[in-house]
Amino acid sequence: MTECAVTETGLDAQVAALAARPFDLTRDLPVRARLFVLGPDDVVLALVVHHISVDGRSMGPLIRDLVTAYLACRSGSALEWSPLPVTYTDYTLWKHAQLGEFTDEWSRATHQLRYWANALAGRPALLDLPAQEQQSPPIDPGAGALLPFSFDPGTHARLLRLAQDRRASLFMVLQAAFAVTVGAFARSADVTVATAVSGRDHRLLDDLVGNFSDDVLMRVRLDRAGDVDELIDQVRRVALNAYAHPDTPNPRLKRCLLQDAALPLFQATLILQRRPAPRSTTEPTPAQGFSITEVPTGVVRAKHDLEFGLTDHYDPHGAPAGIDGSFIYPIARFDEQTAQRFLARFRAVVGLLADGYRGPLPALLATAGRRGQLSAARRAARVLV
Repeated sequence: MTECAVTETGLDAQVAALAARPFDLTRDLPVRARLFVLGPDDVVLALVVHHISVDGRSMGPLIRDLVTAYLACRSGSALEWSPLPVTYTDYTLWKHAQLGEFTDEWSRATHQLRYWANALAGRPALLDLPAQEQQSPPIDPGAGALLPFSFDPGTHARLLRLAQDRRASLFMVLQAAFAVTVGAFARSADVTVATAVSGRDHRLLDDLVGNFSDDVLMRVRLDRAGDVDELIDQVRRVALNAYAHPDTPNPRLKRCLLQDAALPLFQATLILQRRPAPRSTTEPTPAQGFSITEVPTGVVRAKHDLEFGLTDHYDPHGAPAGIDGSFIYPIARFDEQTAQRFLARFRAVVGLLADGYRGPLPALLATAGRRGQLSAARRAARVLV
């Protein structure tokens, strides 16, 4: 770990530069750290970790271990770790034994690969999403922008009632709305979207730092759903099948599909979390004598064309308290107006489902389009005022 002195005004640029620098995994460790010293009692520790090394649920134990190590070093006491019952190596060996080899036609690995090859056969290799012209000079393809949005507790409660009526989950209802919006945006009735699965299917893995998560694909055939109820039923079946086959590596799957391996398996993803990841904050106490505050990096990286991250919130009594989230998109592909138009359409579709619309999908899209245009016009008016 390197250390450097920095002024408060120069901190953001220094952290952003550290976060934006790519990893060369042929020679670099998948984690880098730098300590920025603002003053005698004010420092910023910046950690940049490659996504192959950690997932979202790793941040809790990682921050806890950093605080434990810091307190031991600060007090001059010996650092004592409680031994974990399993290691990441144990997990990888167990997973390999569970899945077997792809060369074995009866193995679980082969069974899952066969499922995906059949489920995705004949789908459009690439969604025709609207895009702006190439910029000169070229923009970093990974550079992104973020649009926050939210749904109020009333909408949240009505979506939960819809999910219960259709024997589905809140995620499945939101995924149905997302597929409809992506299909309209790409002018396609055959849409493949993705979500993440945690991969931590045993409590012994809770305290491990590592990447257990993976993406699963959901192919939604909008032309095979006569109305909203049929669409949600289809999404429920597709999601449950995807959750039952979560272990096929994307590079292996690409080699089994009749498409250019350079094309992405998916361009749109929606993830719903029950609660936000543990925050790296600790209240100052006399015993510790310090506090930890999270510092935004200001760096937004877009891994996919359309990337939605949602969190549903509940009050202490378990009542729905609203849904919030962010839409991340690559600025090299979409301008802000196009991104706002997609977000407005998604919000309108979700609102219509929450308000009880159960009719045909074309009418849903037409009404959502009018609502989205009205919402965009109101936002523009607020900006002008």
